[in-house]
Amino acid sequence: MNHLYILNDAPYGSERTYNGLRLAGVVSKMEGHAVRVFLIGDGASSAHRNQKVPQGFYNVEVMMGNVMRHGGEIGICGTCMDARGMTDGDIAEGTHRSTLAELAEWTAWADKVLVF
Repeated sequence: MNHLYILNDAPYGSERTYNGLRLAGVVSKMEGHAVRVFLIGDGASSAHRNQKVPQGFYNVEVMMGNVMRHGGEIGICGTCMDARGMTDGDIAEGTHRSTLAELAEWTAWADKVLVF
């Protein structure tokens, strides 16, 4: 089963991105399930590399790494990156600049689409 998670919110301040990545991480470990995550709008900031958070606080960069270690893919809206002054050199290892066309392809690929 193919799962697409679309994350719209900033990485911190609300728990929507956190909860989306928690679920994507668990599903990515399940046999027979493929996961893709698309970061759009303020969610693009989730892919910023070298995040520093207070000790004991969740780190979405680490959480995305967990998804990718289990075969998941993470795309970031390129237009949203540009609007936030992010370059390819600013994004977390394993993630990639993406497009609305790729999001459309991923949506057609998915059996389930979850939007956070």
